[in-house]
Amino acid sequence: MDTVDKTPQTYLIKKGAEASLFLTNWYGKKAIIKVRIPKKYRPQTLDQQIRRYRTIHEPQLMHHAKAAGVATPLIYMINVPKSTIIMQYIQGPQIKTLLNNNSLDKSTQHALCLQIGKSIARLHNYGLIHGDLTTSNMIHAPNGQIYFIDFGLGEKNMELEAQGVDLHLFKRALQSTHFSFWEDCLTSVLCGYSSIRGVVLSEKVYEKTRQIESRGRYVEERKQ
Repeated sequence: MDTVDKTPQTYLIKKGAEASLFLTNWYGKKAIIKVRIPKKYRPQTLDQQIRRYRTIHEPQLMHHAKAAGVATPLIYMINVPKSTIIMQYIQGPQIKTLLNNNSLDKSTQHALCLQIGKSIARLHNYGLIHGDLTTSNMIHAPNGQIYFIDFGLGEKNMELEAQGVDLHLFKRALQSTHFSFWEDCLTSVLCGYSSIRGVVLSEKVYEKTRQIESRGRYVEERKQ
């Protein structure tokens, strides 16, 4: 990438649909360089606007998440013209990897999912929608904290509908990635969620999730 200084200490570690992630050394510390890739299928002006907006907006959401009590990487530098963010490298495995470890006991699985549910609830209490809640976007740090990453599709939104969509997408992610035990995970996540938001408000969000699922089933039935 011409937007990244390719020193011998800079390595591509992930090439996603929206951005590439590089591991680098930033003044003696490990850091992640996130570079948003130009999309040739979009008109150039629109593409620049989208990448500019997301480059500015993502660090803002991460800052708000911290204020809400959810761990996120520190932001070191933002280069808007190059659609680049340099941020803290979080040591530790993805929650996806941990949950899929066959040696993980049920009590640890429950504790992790409970913590995830509490963090999602704190985001929603603060009016934050992550937009891409998956266990791949959560890192378990050595201090026991779960760091949420990749807020590129996130937004500020207090509506129950948006919160329901967030939980719906997370449920779908659990079903596809942890298909043999997703129900246990979801039960623990919702337990943590309701412990922060309260039973009444949580049930309103769950009802929105059920409505969203019903709409999806209706669309699939019409297609068939």
